[in-house]
Amino acid sequence: MNFVIITHVKHVKQDNNFFAYSPYVREMNIWIKHVSNVTIVAPQTSRLITEIDSSYQHNSISFQKIPQIVFTSFKEVLVSIFKIPVIIYSIFSACKKADHIHLRCPGNIGLLGCLVQIFFPKKIKTAKYAGNWNPNATKQPKSYRFQKWLLSNTYLTKNINVLVYGKWKNQTKNIKPFFTATYLNNEKEPLQIRDYSNALKFVFLGSLVNGKRPLLAVKVVEDLINQGVNVTLDIYGEGVLKLDLQKYIDSKKLGAKIKLLGNKSKTEIKNVLKLAHFLILPSKSEGWPKAVAEAMFFGVIPIVTSISCVSYMLDNGNRGVLIEPDSKLAVKAILECLNEEDTLKIMSKKASEWSKNYTLDIFETEIIKLLKP
Repeated sequence: MNFVIITHVKHVKQDNNFFAYSPYVREMNIWIKHVSNVTIVAPQTSRLITEIDSSYQHNSISFQKIPQIVFTSFKEVLVSIFKIPVIIYSIFSACKKADHIHLRCPGNIGLLGCLVQIFFPKKIKTAKYAGNWNPNATKQPKSYRFQKWLLSNTYLTKNINVLVYGKWKNQTKNIKPFFTATYLNNEKEPLQIRDYSNALKFVFLGSLVNGKRPLLAVKVVEDLINQGVNVTLDIYGEGVLKLDLQKYIDSKKLGAKIKLLGNKSKTEIKNVLKLAHFLILPSKSEGWPKAVAEAMFFGVIPIVTSISCVSYMLDNGNRGVLIEPDSKLAVKAILECLNEEDTLKIMSKKASEWSKNYTLDIFETEIIKLLKP
C-alpha cells in the first residue's frame, strides 16, 4: 500500500531521515507501521532539530517537498497565490499514485488537499481534523469552516473517514468521533493519591503563545498566592511569549513560585505529572488537548476553559475544573474546589480512569481498522 500524507507540518531532513513535531510524528509512525510505502507531501525547512522533534520510522519513505504558504500579510498572500498551482500539482501527482490518501487538517495545505481529493472519489481516504470540530464554534477562520463543510459534504467528499474530536449531533455518516493518545497499556500505574491540604503543584504544558493563554495561567496562580494558597506553577514549553512571561514574573517577584522550564522530554514530563496536583491550560482553542489527557492519565486534575471537546473530556466538570477566561472568576472556581478535598480525590480518580481508556494500544487497533480496504 502506498500511503500518502498531505500536511502543513514543517519537516527537517538530517542523515536521510525526516524529522517533525514529535506528537505528530509519533502518531504518524503508528499509521505507517501498517503500510508498505509512504509518501509525504509537506513543506521542508532548514532549521535545527530540537528536543520536541522526532523522526519517522519506516524503510520506504518518499518525500515531496512543497512550498510553505501563509496569508498573514498582503505580501505573503501575493507570494502564496503564485505557489498554490505548484502545491496543487504536487498533491494531485501524489494522490494519483496513492492507495490511501491521508489529509491533516485544518491548515492551508490540508485545505488544498481537501479540494484535490474531490477528483479521486474511489480512493480510500482518511482526514484527521485536529482542530475544534464543534459545529457551534464561533470566531474560527473561514478556511477552517470551509474545510469542515467540505469534509462533511458526502457529495463532494467520498470514501473517507473524517476523524474528529468529540461527539457532536447531526453529523454526516463520514464523520467519526476519535481521540489521540500518548501512553501504552503497560504504562498504567496505580493512582497516586494526592494531599490537597498542603503545598499544591500546578503545571502548564503547551506552547507559550497567545492561543494557550500562559499569562492568564500565571495571573490565576498569582491571585491564588495573594489569597494565601500555598501553590507553585511550573511552566513547560517554548514560544514567542517566553520573554514577556519572564518579565512579568520578575516584575511581580514571583520567581520563587512560578518557573519557566522550557521543553522537556516525554519521560521528564511523565515524571512531573506523577507528582503534580493540577494542570492549568486556559486555551482559546483546542482540538483534543493531549496535555489534558496526559495529565488526567496520572490523576492530575485539569483546570481548563470549556472549549471544543474539553467539556466532554471532563464530563462537564466531574473529572476536572471548567473555568472562564477571567482570572477572578477562575480563582473563585478553583477556591471553591479546594474547600472540598474529598471531591478533589474523587475527581482525580475519575480523570485517571477515563484517560486510561485511551491508550496507544487502543489507538493502534482503531487505526488498523481504518487502513483496511
